[in-house]
This record gives sequence, structure tokens and C-alpha cells, in this order.
Amino acid sequence: MRIDARFSIFAIVTTLLPIAVQAQQQPVKIAVNWKADRQPLKTKPTLQVVVNPLLRRGSPIHDAAFAALKSLGADDVRYVPWHPYPRLAVAELEPPTSKSTSWDFSLIDPMTIDFLNATEGHDRILNFSTIPAWLYKTPKPVEIPKDPDRVIWNYTQGKELRDPSCKELADYYERLVSWYTQGGFTDELGVRHTSGYHYKFPYWEVFNEIDGEHQPTPQQYVASYDAIVGRLHVIDPQMKFVALALAFPTRAPDTMEYFLNPANHKPGIPLDMISYHFYASPTKEQTLEDWQYTFFDQADGFLATVRYIEAIRKRLSPQTKTDLDEIGSILPTDWHPDTPYDPGPPIPPDYWNASAAIYAYLYLETAKIGIDIIGESQLVGFPSQFPSVTMVDWQTGKPNARFSVLQLVHEHLKPGATLVETKLIPKDVDALAFEDPIGHHLLLVNKRHRPMQVELPSEFRGGPANVVETGTPSIQKTTVSATGTLELGAFAVAVINAAATSR
Repeated sequence: MRIDARFSIFAIVTTLLPIAVQAQQQPVKIAVNWKADRQPLKTKPTLQVVVNPLLRRGSPIHDAAFAALKSLGADDVRYVPWHPYPRLAVAELEPPTSKSTSWDFSLIDPMTIDFLNATEGHDRILNFSTIPAWLYKTPKPVEIPKDPDRVIWNYTQGKELRDPSCKELADYYERLVSWYTQGGFTDELGVRHTSGYHYKFPYWEVFNEIDGEHQPTPQQYVASYDAIVGRLHVIDPQMKFVALALAFPTRAPDTMEYFLNPANHKPGIPLDMISYHFYASPTKEQTLEDWQYTFFDQADGFLATVRYIEAIRKRLSPQTKTDLDEIGSILPTDWHPDTPYDPGPPIPPDYWNASAAIYAYLYLETAKIGIDIIGESQLVGFPSQFPSVTMVDWQTGKPNARFSVLQLVHEHLKPGATLVETKLIPKDVDALAFEDPIGHHLLLVNKRHRPMQVELPSEFRGGPANVVETGTPSIQKTTVSATGTLELGAFAVAVINAAATSR
């Protein structure tokens, strides 16, 4: 009896195994209903540029990094001088006295001007997020390294402004913005500081990741926001403002509720845009084979947060836009503040494609939701500065797959196109159909660390495809087969165009 039972089980398993393997090998079938109601595409793909030593003039990759930024030609690029490098981010490091002030832009200007030149002709979002430490009550003055390139992680001390009226805070930002937009400013002692700059700042973002830096209450943040925006709006009535930049939006529904309620703001204060962030991050024990699931499971959790926040926004302030201005992934081996310059273990080459696929996947899904901007993080990272977030090689400055996927999306998915109903079971592959004046297109994302076959609608048979996949950090051109099937390499992101004969 036992022999017969075992034989029966073996027979069943050996019979079903080829069926299971065959099922795994079946192409993912994608269908598009081109006659369905359309949704306008309004989601802009972009990135953020975070100030750090490798973007300073004289850096081995300075020219290449800014050249890549300029060649991309993206709108709404976010520029963030931030706290690990106070001398590169804060224009007044010491409090004014009765005899002198410490205003100094000599280290800040070069990178800022290079950024403004590289993004000339495009809207951009400026965020000098780091507040001078002396504006806060701290047990003792915060020590700042003399070396401007030395990273420190304890600059943003204190939770209570020494001037709770926010006047000092607004004074600082009014003078900072005037330096770049009004040709200069007059300091606390009545001394004129002349820059000669008259740039236009379409957007100003008020602080960064407030849930980690200084951690104001919703009421404290709104008071600071209103004070700063009220001043800057007088300087430039055309300027628009971005708020919150939350690191952990899931934890802050009360902050969203309070900020987005116009009744909590002073009269006339605009609520132009909110922003918040997402980074997928595995545990130290996981490997690349685990990341392919962890990354996208976490991305799906973030999408649930996006939908929840959108419900709050639409209820309280529907005219306010949304910018997801830091999107990416961070490996746990990046964070070791006690030994910041330790390069850590090598990053697997396929990681860059996995991270690129996360951005493309979140672009695809948030475009369906109608998010206004989604920004990839960040142009340059390197050991001591979250190397796994970089979009260019920190040694050569050459774009990696993360940059190339942003370039691919930026070149093909433009406002004015329409999104079309796309049908598939999006477990391992996701797709978005869209139409523009050129014709019909598909954006495809392979979420797995293995090749996936896709079966496309008939109009894509023999059509051209632009692909970024594992082993190819740049955009490669290929062609869909005559039968309409295409093999997407591991973590591939592709834009497929309908064949010329079908247009």
C-alpha cells in the first residue's frame, strides 16, 4: 500500500511539474482598450540634486554630473543644500552681534550657480532646507568642522526656535532668497550685501523631512511656513511654494490634515504643493534575490499611503498639487555614521537596475493616480553620503541605470499624452499604455530578477522598443518580434512604440 501510494504521489508530481513549468514560461499577456475613456497624463518625471563635495568645482566628476543634468532637460528639478555639510548649505553660520554678521556665500554660490545654469530654461524647486543652528535653543553652540567637505550628522539640533514669533527665521530666508533673486540684501546691521543675481525661483520648498529634522509639531511647522512664505511672496508674487517634504508620510496623517486645512493658515498664504518621500530598503540579511520582492512590496505599501494622502488633499485643499520629490532605494549597508567613509560591501551591479525599476514602477502607478511630479533621488551619492542612491558613478560621473530609466521616461512620457486602459495581471510585470501625437505606446516594467516574456497587442508587432535592463546601464534599442512577443531582461524598463504600419 505504501509503495503504491508513493508511486501515485510521484506520478502526480511528475505529471504536474511540466504543467507548472509551462505555466511559468507562458508570456504575460497585455491587452489595451484604445476605445476606453482616456485620462490625461500630467505626471512629470524628474530628480533631486543634493549638495555634497562631489558636486563642488574641482571634483573629478563635477563636469560630468552637471553635464548629465543639463542633457536630461527635466523640469522641476529639486535642489537641496542640506545639513551634513553646514558650510555648503548655511549662509549665516554664526548669530549676528552688535558689530558684525557672518553672511558668507563663497562656498554656496559655485554649486548653486552651476545648478541654475544646468537647469536654465526649466522650472526648478529650490530648498535651502538647513536652518542656521543658532536660531534654535540648544544646550551649547553646535560645533562645525572647519573642513567644508567633512560630513557631520548632528547639525540640526534643537526643537524650539529662540524666537517663537518666527521673525528671525523669516528674516534669514528673506535675505537668502534676495541674494539670488533681488541682487542682494541688507543685513541685520544695515550693511548692504550685493550679489548681482536676478534669478527666478519658480518654486521654493520650505524645509526638508521635518519629521526627522527639528521635528516641529504641525502647528509649529505651519507658523514657520506662513512666516517664510508671507515674506517670500512679497519679494516675488509669482513664486510658488512646496511644503512638508515628509520622510515618513505614513506616520503623519495629523500633519497632513492640519497643514492642508486653509483655516489653519494666515489669510492669503498659498498652499501650492505638498511633498513627501519614499525609499525601499531591505534588511541586512536579505540578498538581491529577496530584494526583487521586498522592494516592490514596500512600493505597494507606499502607493496605499499615496492614495490615502490624496483623499485628505482632495477633501481639504483640492487645488494643492503633489510632488513625490524623493523616490528611490537605500541599502542598509549605506548607514554607518560612526565610520562614514567606510565604503562598505560592494553594491551588486544588478542593484542599479532593480532600483531603476522601482522608480519606473512608481511613476507608472502614480501617473494613474494623477500625481503631479515624481522625483528620483538623487544625482550624486557616494560612500559617506548614501552611495546606493546615486544616479551617476561617483568615480567616473557616468550615468547608471537609475539615470537612464529616468531619461527613458522623461523622453517618452510627456504631459499632453493620454493614458489608456491597460489589462494584465501585474504580478511580475506592470504596464501602462498611452497615446500621444506620434502614436500608441506602452511603458513596461519587469519587477523580477529574471527575464520575462510579454505578449503585446497586435499593433506592436515588429515595433521599436527602447530598453534599460540588467547589464545595460544605458538605453538600448531593439524590436518586438513579428508575433508580438518581447523578452524583457531582468529588471527591464521599456517603452514600446506601435509599428509604423499600424499608425
